[in-house]
Amino acid sequence: MAKEIKNENAEAVVEAVSKTEKFFNENGKLLSTICVAVVVACAAVFCWYKFAHEPKVQEALGQMALAEQTFRAGDYEVALNGDGNVLGFAQIIDEYGAKAGKAVYFYAGVCELQNGNWEQAIKYLESYKGKDEILAARAAACIGDAYVGLENYSKALACFEKAANTVDNMFAAGYLLKAGAVAEKLGDEAKALAYYKKIKDQYPQSMEGYDIDKYIGRIEAK
Repeated sequence: MAKEIKNENAEAVVEAVSKTEKFFNENGKLLSTICVAVVVACAAVFCWYKFAHEPKVQEALGQMALAEQTFRAGDYEVALNGDGNVLGFAQIIDEYGAKAGKAVYFYAGVCELQNGNWEQAIKYLESYKGKDEILAARAAACIGDAYVGLENYSKALACFEKAANTVDNMFAAGYLLKAGAVAEKLGDEAKALAYYKKIKDQYPQSMEGYDIDKYIGRIEAK
C-alpha cells in the first residue's frame, strides 16, 4: 500500500515537471520578452531618478535655501518672487513643485499674507500637506489671518480653532487668543470667554497667559 502511494506521488511529481517544462517550451519567448522589458523598465526608472529627478531635487533645495534666507530677513516680496538672480518661492513652485519640500507652499503663503494678498495666501497655505503638526497648525492659523483680512470671520474662527486643536503646546495659546478675538467680533462673547479661560487653565505660563485676566475681566464685567 505504501509502495502504491509512493509510486502515485512520484508520478504526480513527474507529471507536474512535465507540465512545467511544456509551459516554458511553449511560452519561453514570451517570458524572455517580459523579463527583458522588466529589466529595461527598472534601468529606465533608475536612470531617471539618478540623472533627472535627483539633480532637480538638489537644484530645488539650493534655490529654497536662498529664498529662506531672504524670508528670514523679512523681505517677503523678494522671497516670494525672486530678484532676477535667485528664485522666489512662487517660482520654485512653478519650476520644481514640491521637490524642495512641501514647506515651500507654507513659505509662499506666508509671503502672500505679509504682502496683503489674502486669497493667494489661502491658496498656497491650503496646498501645504506636510506632516509636521506644528507647521500644519501655523498654516491653519495663517489661513485664519487671511480670512480676517477678507473679513470672513466665521471661516477665520474655524481656522484658529483647527490650529489650536492641532498641537498642544504654547503656540496653541496664541491661536486660542485669536479665536477669542474673532468670536468677540462675531458677537459670541460666551465662546470668546471659553477660549480665554482655556488659555488661563491650560497655558498659564505662555505669553498670552500672563495677560489673559484682562480679557476675561473685560467680558465678565459686562
